[in-house]
Order: sequence, then structure tokens, then C-alpha cells
Amino acid sequence: MSRQSGRWTGRAFIAGGRAIVRQALYMPALVASRFNPDLKAKYDQLKAAGEAPKVAITAIMRKLIVLANALLRKNRKWAQKPA
Repeated sequence: MSRQSGRWTGRAFIAGGRAIVRQALYMPALVASRFNPDLKAKYDQLKAAGEAPKVAITAIMRKLIVLANALLRKNRKWAQKPA
């Protein structure tokens, strides 16, 4: 959501979705963007493309949701890829 009035443009912010879910996913996304090789690569790719750090973290949050839904749907446990 962006705030605009005439020529003035405020900072955009995320207002969609459930706030409690966003709050719960923020810290895991930060950790995953540092220590999970696949998600770190995605985070670095987004940053290299010029995205703001919080935008990149939000993308990682979404990837975590998609991953969790896939694991639940297939009734599987998380398994890290072998190095």
C-alpha cells in the first residue's frame, strides 16, 4: 500500500494478509535468508536486482509459506538437501 497526495509520495508498506502471520514469519525469514542455502541464494538474487532488504525478506516469507504448505500437503518432514 502506498501513500500519495499530489506530488508527495510516502513510503509503501505491507498491509495485506494477517498481521499475526506476518509477525510470526519475519524472524524465521531472516534466519533462513542467512543460513538456508536455497533461500539465501534467492535473497541475494533479489538484493542484486535492486530490491530493498525488507522486500526481499517478504519474498522469503512467502517462499516459507509455500514450502510449509507443500510439506503439509504431501505429509512430509523437512529434509535439508545434502551438501
